[in-house]
Amino acid sequence: MQRTTLISQPFDMIVFGGRGDLARRKLIPALYHLAREQRLPDDGRIIAVSRGAMERDAFVKMMHDDCITHSGNGADDTQFDEASWARFAERLTYIGIDATDAKSYGALIDLLKGREDVVRSFYLATAPDLFGPIAANLKALNLVTPASRLVLEKPLGKDLASAHEINAAVARAFSEPQTYRIDHYLGKETVQNLMVLRFANALFEPLWNRTHIDHVQISVAETVGVGGRWRYYNESGALRDMVQNHLLQLICLTAMEPPSTLDADMIRDEKLKVLRALHPVQADEVAAATVRGQYRAGTVDGNAVPGYLEESDADSRSDTETFVAIKIGIDNWRWAGVPFYIRTGKRLPQRSSEIVVQFKTPPHSPYPASAGTIHPNKLVMRLQPDEGIRLIMLNKGRGPGELKLRQTALDLSFAETFGGRSPDAYERLLLDVIRGRPALFMRLDELEAAWRWTDGILQGWSDTGLAPKPYAAGSWGPNAAIALIERDGRTWHEDDI
Repeated sequence: MQRTTLISQPFDMIVFGGRGDLARRKLIPALYHLAREQRLPDDGRIIAVSRGAMERDAFVKMMHDDCITHSGNGADDTQFDEASWARFAERLTYIGIDATDAKSYGALIDLLKGREDVVRSFYLATAPDLFGPIAANLKALNLVTPASRLVLEKPLGKDLASAHEINAAVARAFSEPQTYRIDHYLGKETVQNLMVLRFANALFEPLWNRTHIDHVQISVAETVGVGGRWRYYNESGALRDMVQNHLLQLICLTAMEPPSTLDADMIRDEKLKVLRALHPVQADEVAAATVRGQYRAGTVDGNAVPGYLEESDADSRSDTETFVAIKIGIDNWRWAGVPFYIRTGKRLPQRSSEIVVQFKTPPHSPYPASAGTIHPNKLVMRLQPDEGIRLIMLNKGRGPGELKLRQTALDLSFAETFGGRSPDAYERLLLDVIRGRPALFMRLDELEAAWRWTDGILQGWSDTGLAPKPYAAGSWGPNAAIALIERDGRTWHEDDI
């Protein structure tokens, strides 16, 4: 294997919630791949912290099995590499700690002693109500060094007030430059490529405005339900769980102005401007601009699945939305009059995430009606499952005789073009934490601007009593979501060519 450039400085990554679902499915497998590809320095340790005692060998065996399960990714990576794992396992340590009790941190203090100069990253893969207490304990025990970083997983609050409270508690121990609020969508290859597509290619930037773009669609669809996470999900719903973070970040990268440089704050300044320009959706607009949905029993991938209110631990009185669609305006010079339609939901027909930029149709067609319809060009950026970019355009059908227009696609498949394994988003983000590169992480003012806009919708739903509309599992949500876009003379994109 060709050796890649190593990180110069050693590090300690301390993962609170080290036996939890996120650590086992994403964090440890991502760190394993970074080590396998020799992107980590030799002096880099991973310390898992969780409640309850566990022998190190048992923990390593658990992580080994999880990495086998969650590391397969593409034709070149279907087999787990035991030799790479053996080297990686030497980095792993487990400590049983009650994160809320400073007196139980003794083993962690001993393990970190003498390494005050290395990069020290505390990853809080825990419930958000523990963020403040953990940060306070780390500060009180003098474990926060100038080279320390704190990584916060979502959800960061349930509204602006609670988000402010959590961040204020964290800020008493860690400065803003030390705080990394993670959104794994920003680590996806297609999302990162969006800025390259826009700002490194003269072809697109002159067209990226209200003069040439008719509208933008962003869809994030999941086939899964809430499973064993019903009570957690019921406290958030689709708007808080997906729109406030993932989808708003995708809007920001699609709509932002070109930054002067790739400096982290330059990029985040431009994203903040978009968030502040989002047209507020208040009580008098929520019925027309938003759709709430809640899945009922149906069929997904040929299998019968229960409705949201029939899941394990469900409360039949719940009015939490599992689907949301919103028509969004951006009140600035570039995007005035260009609607952004977003939708996301659970138990939809397929797992997919994509951004569709639909351009305006030509102002005049010289072709006879018999040639066919002039369809608008579309730029489709697919985030998952098959990452890539498609430019849908019109061409002449082959052969002599009467001219016929045909939609075709210029198709860039990342898998075919670049080959090999597609890195998981967490690999890039964890590496950026270690390297101290905050550009792909949310700044506090970004987070609060996103919550401020989201709170307006939540309040509007509450004031008007707008209840979620039922939709069958395996469908594309309530019929009202189709009406939301079709009453404007548009339709949701379907990849039918």
